[in-house]
Amino acid sequence: MNVVFAVKQYISKMIEDSGPGMKVLLMDKETTGIVSMVYTQSEILQKEVYLFERIDSQNREVMKHLKAICFLRPTKENVDYLIQELRRPKYSIYFIYFSNVISKSDVKSLAEADEQEVVAEVQEFYGDYIAVNPHLFSLNILGCCQGRNWDPAQLSRTTQGLTALLLSLKKCPMIRYQLSSEAAKRLGECVKQVISKEYELFEFRRTEVPPLLLILDRCDDAITPLLNQWTYQAMVHELLGINNNRIDLSRVPGISKDLREVVLSAENDEFYANNMYLNFAEIGSNIKNLMEDFQKKKPKEQQKLESIADMKAFVENYPQFKKMSGTVSKHVTVVGELSRLVSERNLLEVSEVEQELACQNDHSSALQNVKRLLQNPKVTEFDAARLVMLYALHYERHSSNSLPGLLVDLRSKGVSEKYRKLVSAVVEYGGKRVRGSDLFSPKDAVAITKQFLKGLKGVENVYTQHQPFLHETLDHLIKGKLKENLYPYLGPSTLRDRPQDIIVFVIGGATYEEALTVYNLNRTTPGVRIVLGGTTIHNTKSFLEEVLASGLHSRSRESTQATSRSASRR
Repeated sequence: MNVVFAVKQYISKMIEDSGPGMKVLLMDKETTGIVSMVYTQSEILQKEVYLFERIDSQNREVMKHLKAICFLRPTKENVDYLIQELRRPKYSIYFIYFSNVISKSDVKSLAEADEQEVVAEVQEFYGDYIAVNPHLFSLNILGCCQGRNWDPAQLSRTTQGLTALLLSLKKCPMIRYQLSSEAAKRLGECVKQVISKEYELFEFRRTEVPPLLLILDRCDDAITPLLNQWTYQAMVHELLGINNNRIDLSRVPGISKDLREVVLSAENDEFYANNMYLNFAEIGSNIKNLMEDFQKKKPKEQQKLESIADMKAFVENYPQFKKMSGTVSKHVTVVGELSRLVSERNLLEVSEVEQELACQNDHSSALQNVKRLLQNPKVTEFDAARLVMLYALHYERHSSNSLPGLLVDLRSKGVSEKYRKLVSAVVEYGGKRVRGSDLFSPKDAVAITKQFLKGLKGVENVYTQHQPFLHETLDHLIKGKLKENLYPYLGPSTLRDRPQDIIVFVIGGATYEEALTVYNLNRTTPGVRIVLGGTTIHNTKSFLEEVLASGLHSRSRESTQATSRSASRR
């Protein structure tokens, strides 16, 4: 189950099927992103695709010597653009591929528009999602719910993305969902509906143990997306932001022009592929080794190019050298900037307290540490608010809860009203009342013993003690212990055996920390394959935008105003 490979295969098949000759790849805004995640421009150029165009761009030239490969989402807008295109074709012949199921009526409209008979074929290739890592996909949707319920347009897009994923991996799954989330049940029903309606597409060879789709809701664990991260991929996203593998470095002091935006893709960057899950400290020493390796291979200035053989060797090694030089300067810049931000924002200290808030249960120590950091001028308003949010979530119902005092501290630190209001919004979004699970206290004797032992021996790394709640959920699922009263099956049938192929989808967004959990479970659990997806991949900033977009904060404010109003009437 490799999502990058699945999308890659679709794209190479499209290009192969169009046969030899010069080609143009015609895409829309979303499919452009889908393709760019799995192929570089130079890789596609090698397959005789010499031009990349958007279907919605108005001033495309007529080029009758090119074949057109169209890869588009099956939206009404795209079908309309295609109809216009086919009435006045700019290219010699069209191979049309939709990234999802297209209606018969749309195909009929296209056939009617194709008066010049330029369409060679119309097919469905289900690459309708962003493949981030082999076991991680996203739909790049921010703000999928209004309150606790789906935004209808986003529910439809998510259903399409998730069913396309299942089709591309050739899985017809049983579905389980988080009972405490109405949105999870609704999405499960929509996916099941598509599977029933398009049953012919979902007729794959039966496996002994059917695959399982588990639908979860971000509300159940609002802690994970609020934490600072210390593994390379997760840390880059947290501090710099990754957008379709691209990192914007334009704000880095003294950045050179060619490094203002860099691409980090494990597909074609060996250093990144080998280091994306390692801790920051290890990456520092690996960068040093990369530099030393580079110095050795560097063509010496005084290298004598006397014979033809010398020149040939130099020219042959130069592209490799140039590529390596690009990799070195890119990673040195990225790691340098991470390092600068860590010391400028005092993140080691901040992160230690975040981990204490997420993993320990000592209220007075946690409160003292949060108060101490709020006094520290190096701690930014963003990090100060994040600490108070974590405190509010963990000690929401603690008898000595001191949240009002901390909110006063935030105000006197000069933290803007936007962030102060977000504290109550986050509790409204993922507080005790909403969660179907108990995030903080260990559930059973084994877990209590584990936590006690962990306390005794201390932790090897205080910055990475936290494990996402997803780890426990998947652990129980793999062992056949995930409670059906909390995660029921959709429909009458249940799974008798332990699941082998598991697709987990998080409404409201997954995180790179959860992707690391899945990566490790895949590595250490023989016979189990897990793919993780989310409406988006969050860092703290985007998660807070998700909370704002849900509109829950305004609701909580209105209800408190209403109660005070009615009280004053009495």
